[in-house]
Amino acid sequence: MTNKQSATDRTAAILHRLAKRHASELVFSHIYEDSALEAAHAADARQRKGERLSLLDGRIVSIKDLFDVRGEPTLAGSVIRKTSSAAKKDAVIVERLRQAGAIIIGKTHMTEFAFTAVGFNPHYGVPENAVVKGGIPGGSSSGAAVSVAEGTSEIAIGSDTGGSIRIPAALNGLVGFKPTAARMSHEGVFPLAPSLDSIGPLAKNVADCIITDAIMANDMAADITLLPQELPLHNLTIGVPEGRLFEHTNEQILTQFQKILQVLEQKGARILKITIDDLLDDMDHITRIGSIAGIEASHVHREWLHDDTAPVGPDLARTLRKRSLISKEAYQQQLFERQQLVRLMDERLNNYDLMVTPTCPIFASPIADLIDNRDEYNRVEDLLLRNNQVANQFDLCAITLPMIKMPKPAGFMAFARNNHDHKLLAISLTLEQIFEEL
Repeated sequence: MTNKQSATDRTAAILHRLAKRHASELVFSHIYEDSALEAAHAADARQRKGERLSLLDGRIVSIKDLFDVRGEPTLAGSVIRKTSSAAKKDAVIVERLRQAGAIIIGKTHMTEFAFTAVGFNPHYGVPENAVVKGGIPGGSSSGAAVSVAEGTSEIAIGSDTGGSIRIPAALNGLVGFKPTAARMSHEGVFPLAPSLDSIGPLAKNVADCIITDAIMANDMAADITLLPQELPLHNLTIGVPEGRLFEHTNEQILTQFQKILQVLEQKGARILKITIDDLLDDMDHITRIGSIAGIEASHVHREWLHDDTAPVGPDLARTLRKRSLISKEAYQQQLFERQQLVRLMDERLNNYDLMVTPTCPIFASPIADLIDNRDEYNRVEDLLLRNNQVANQFDLCAITLPMIKMPKPAGFMAFARNNHDHKLLAISLTLEQIFEEL
């Protein structure tokens, strides 16, 4: 998407806005005023000469605070990392964004170590949902979503281990794309769970996600004719996994979801039921000893894990200490069994172009309702994660698109098989256009 204003003017306006609220900043952990303005000036100079570096040249991008930026420690949402060594170089993803001419405006706040889907952080506060007053932002890429939705960035880069891009994107009315995990370099990215982590963009439209994804994956970014283009729905097969993933879904969300399915069918898509509850049950069985994310995170954080004085949120510390007791043999068996389920899910989806569900079965809950109510917090978090974590557990790619004409933001999620990212993005362009006409 283009903007008639210069990159310098747009960047300066955002920096002015952020400076006015500096004392109460909850969205950004770092703001790169000097380097952002320098990058904006350079982008405008190239624009005047007709020498754009890429389709992302001159776009304003925020990055989640788990990507290395040379010369500073990567906090990953925790105070314990303030004394960590400064990064010696930018993360590969950040380097590619800069080389493409992106203007890195700042790093966004996140939940501690990228845990939790709600968006709370015990150290840095909670950035309020940009659309729902007093609402949770969703996590773990909380600041990322809010920065785009409120207009303090044009595109945000987040990470997604169980829905951490798609949940906050859906709750803030954005597009959020979780690519096939292996497509992105993870060099210079602080991990949550290496087996599940994905890196992807949040934006206000699919086109921006396509361009950003291509840049980060070092994949056909310079030539627009090679990027995914709209793919007609005629004769596409869309699977609806009726069952567990539709339980306890808000009636307004469910009604709009079903209306969308009717329109897609009218446009020529084949809407068929698909059964995956047996695979979900099997995944629950292999993670009964503990989630893969929790077990792998306990390995990542082993240096401080048994230090009772470590300045880490007590709930998170307690969970990771418990997961650290899982034996290496049990963990390796879990990974082996997960790979079998990944293969079975791929086979199950073989005859479907997409599988679709609501992104989250609920709207953004009030922050006040969850702060001192652990039971309600757990209920909300479980619902936010339920549909989204399927993509990570089964190594799929997935995208959330805003369902419009809703009282609060809600998302329509489409899944596709591993490495079918371009097809998913191409279909998403078509879906986005149809949603705008509803």
